[in-house]
Amino acid sequence: MCAGGRRCAFPPYLLALLVLLPGFASAELPATVAQALKQAGIPESHVGVLVQDVDNPLPLLAHGEKRSLNPASVMKLVTTLAALDSLGPAHTFKTRMLVDGPIKEGVLQGNLILQGGGDPALTLERFWLLLRELRERGVREIRGDVVLDASYYHLDPIDPAAFDQAPLRPYNAPPSALLVNFNTLNLRLGVTGSVAPNGISARLDPAPADAPSSLYAPPDLVNQLQLTDTSCSGWREKLTPQRDNGSLILTGAYPSACGDQSLPLNLLSPEATVAATFSALWKELGNLHSGKIRTGASETNARLLFEFESPPLAQLVRDINKYSNNVMAKMLFLNLGAARYEAPATWEKSVRAVRNWATEHGLELPKLVLENGSGLSRIERISAASLAHLLSYAAARPAYYEFAASLPAVGLEGTQKNRMNGSAAAGLAWLKSGTLHGARNLAGYVLGPNGRRRILVMLINHANAAAGAKAQAALVEWSLK
Repeated sequence: MCAGGRRCAFPPYLLALLVLLPGFASAELPATVAQALKQAGIPESHVGVLVQDVDNPLPLLAHGEKRSLNPASVMKLVTTLAALDSLGPAHTFKTRMLVDGPIKEGVLQGNLILQGGGDPALTLERFWLLLRELRERGVREIRGDVVLDASYYHLDPIDPAAFDQAPLRPYNAPPSALLVNFNTLNLRLGVTGSVAPNGISARLDPAPADAPSSLYAPPDLVNQLQLTDTSCSGWREKLTPQRDNGSLILTGAYPSACGDQSLPLNLLSPEATVAATFSALWKELGNLHSGKIRTGASETNARLLFEFESPPLAQLVRDINKYSNNVMAKMLFLNLGAARYEAPATWEKSVRAVRNWATEHGLELPKLVLENGSGLSRIERISAASLAHLLSYAAARPAYYEFAASLPAVGLEGTQKNRMNGSAAAGLAWLKSGTLHGARNLAGYVLGPNGRRRILVMLINHANAAAGAKAQAALVEWSLK
């Protein structure tokens, strides 16, 4: 206490350091939390918990807070905070459009180069705007090649099946300095009646066959789906798309009640996805291209036509944390390495960049293990105490409000929209979740009594972690009191 019995105001990130000091005995878990863990078959020795007021050095609850645990997607908090703190919320990433020949009467007599700059949000809609801008700059026909330059990153090839043998899932999309629509093509399904033999239409959008490119062999679509009269609920889990050599085979059921639906697939390599998307959208805009689409570095004689900026970092961080976008998080992590140590970006540079950022700001994170910054990893590790330390540090930084606003509100939005609905926590907790096989985690802020901001971290690593939802809900509700 300060003079006169007043509570001293210390910077929150210094307060968090006290949690790490010897002499702080771990508190017993609240009875509701302990009971829920017991019912789920999760030993308390596999849990790390820390709850504290943002402006108070004494934790309200600390249990197993120094254990090294896999945070899953909660690791995105480390990456996004480091980015906001290092680059600022207004920072953008640029895709550059260059040409190596003259433009006369709407015709580019030469090559067009798309030079990626690590924009993680070059969606289908924004890529369309980029091509429209190219058209507005006077290019209606390209008689040379379209060259895809992704040399801003230097990465070894990534096997999308390596993590969990689900290579077509969008979360397994590999990062690239030139990435369009999160490297997904949309499988569009519909009920056609008698038009198709099985009553189900299926096509890829954009259609890969439209691209004049040697980057890939367009897959043949083999539609073996069965039309059913069941509910549309959970329709994605009822069908199974699989790559088999040069074919995309669709098996399983498709409910007639679903009508028209779209399923994003991580189907092609990043460069092939860009090629397919460019070809389809360029044609839709009424433009012509008579050359090839190929990969390569920018020619030395190429001139810059224009730069296309990403949304500001504050918006990118919201998309990453609210919707737990893995490929966006990986790209942001890589961009941190390039920003600090120059291009090309590598995983090693990015690990060094985040660690050195933490050291420079007095953030001691002894349990931190980084791989790709997204949490889609079997080896990434952190402790509840380190996460609380980061969250406390964030609360004292200029970018705090952008960071806190990036976390999904429980029961209302993003990955938390369908969690704890109808509970007292709905709208009073902003938490990033992280789930893998054997891991179920939460970290963020809650609003306690009298509007007091609190930090909450709960990491569960155990074979029964998937059953830990009730224990986490009980902790969130306890922290509100």
